[in-house]
Amino acid sequence: MAIQLSVAVRNARLDAIETTISTSPTLEIRSGSVPANCAAADSGTVLATLTLPSDWMAAAGTPTAGAKTISGTWQDLSADATGTAAHFRIKAGATCHLQGTITATSGGGDMEVSSTSFTAGQSFTVNTFTLTDGNA
Repeated sequence: MAIQLSVAVRNARLDAIETTISTSPTLEIRSGSVPANCAAADSGTVLATLTLPSDWMAAAGTPTAGAKTISGTWQDLSADATGTAAHFRIKAGATCHLQGTITATSGGGDMEVSSTSFTAGQSFTVNTFTLTDGNA
């Protein structure tokens, strides 16, 4: 049997992620392959960089059941470069703390955006991003 955690413990682990990364981290939308891990060097081209809201993750439903979703609006009114979004990195300063894949809405990526085709200067919105504790 696998070890099981209470909802309270799973929620606390997710709260620790947000606390560690801190308030107002940056989200980088990038082209290219996801690096092997967060400690690996950045890859691809930065298509957009935005500062996330101070309280950037919120409980997903009641009870939260070990999941958090975006809080506030994650939107950039002007993309930095032209290209196809493939992955993201959430950073505190220069340190990557979270990364994953990007797809268009309903595409099944770790993060979903309105379109993966970016043109410099265009606006975009992150539609879906949920952190679910591994024991949920």
